Amino acid sequence: MNNSLASTARLLGAGLRALLVLTLVTGVIYPLVVTGIAQALFSDQANGSEIKADGKVVGSSLIGQSYNLPLKKGQETPEPDLRWFQGRPQNGLGSNTVNTRYKLILSGATNRSADNKDLIDWVTAAKAAVVKDNSTPGYKVSPSDVPADAVTSSGSGLDPDISPRYADIQVHRIAERNGLSVVQVQKLVDEHTDGRTLGFVGEPRVNVLELNIALKDLLAKS
Repeated sequence: MNNSLASTARLLGAGLRALLVLTLVTGVIYPLVVTGIAQALFSDQANGSEIKADGKVVGSSLIGQSYNLPLKKGQETPEPDLRWFQGRPQNGLGSNTVNTRYKLILSGATNRSADNKDLIDWVTAAKAAVVKDNSTPGYKVSPSDVPADAVTSSGSGLDPDISPRYADIQVHRIAERNGLSVVQVQKLVDEHTDGRTLGFVGEPRVNVLELNIALKDLLAKS
């Protein structure tokens, strides 16, 4: 009996030591090493790919934001603030009362087939809105000019980028609403258009938050 108890105690002691060592290695040392390497080599990504303006963090380059007007009495859906470049639709997402610039409660696609009536109605209405919102007295947007990313949400619903084509059809509206020339606004779009990653991965894109920050800076100088 005594030998059995002693053997059990030794096993428990060995198990406890193994637990403490593994906890120290995997729960303390390993996270500290990985965090240190990430901060040293990939500090921007490790800290959330933050975007700063006026000395403070205003968002992430990886997460889209909405640019809407305050809700009016009786409204359930806010109207877009057409002084700013608009991003992709954010269908299917929840809301966040802590940070109203983001919608992070839910993230995901609408998961509807191409022949789904709800999806067809959404796309049809979105296309009509894009044509109406971006047409000016001297520039008319045709339905055929509207790219897919202007009327559909991304797989995550949080896409921070739009296509150069969608940015381009917003140029005249932005210029008119802000008292700028088309040349000035088009130059901003061109300067904030990124090509394919490594020259062949993905598609050319424009980060909407970075573009709107540049627009705000231009307006401050005008």
